[in-house]
Amino acid sequence: MMDHVDAIMQVMEAAFDPAYGEAWNRRQVSDALAMPHTRYLLANAKGANPALPEDAVGFTMSRQAADEEELLLIAVAPNARGRGVGAALMRRFIACAGERGVNRLFLEMRDGNPAYALYEHHGFLPVGRRRDYYRSGSEGPFDAVTFSRAID
Repeated sequence: MMDHVDAIMQVMEAAFDPAYGEAWNRRQVSDALAMPHTRYLLANAKGANPALPEDAVGFTMSRQAADEEELLLIAVAPNARGRGVGAALMRRFIACAGERGVNRLFLEMRDGNPAYALYEHHGFLPVGRRRDYYRSGSEGPFDAVTFSRAID
């Protein structure tokens, strides 16, 4: 039977282009999830959460510190894109964070990542830039763009 880390890894390996070197390895995911206040959501092809690990086509991973939370990873398998899975994950991530008393959300992405539109649609605005931050993979370097949004 597939466990939740297996599901995260399966989606991430399918979703992240190795040319950019952004995917985490299994140990990084396991170590992050072992830390207090690190959470994940799984979504199936209909965007429903919770999803059984074997049905997962998308996930988020985040870490909370006091009244702030950072979206560490979000991914949707290529064969499930364009069906609202990413939007459903973002809505659920924002709602869950708000239920825990989070007031501000953050995330960071590689400049040029097509997820920009998803983040913008969900109220995230760019608030910073780190020049040449992403250097691994066969492409780059690329700037990192930091986004933030308040939870009302």
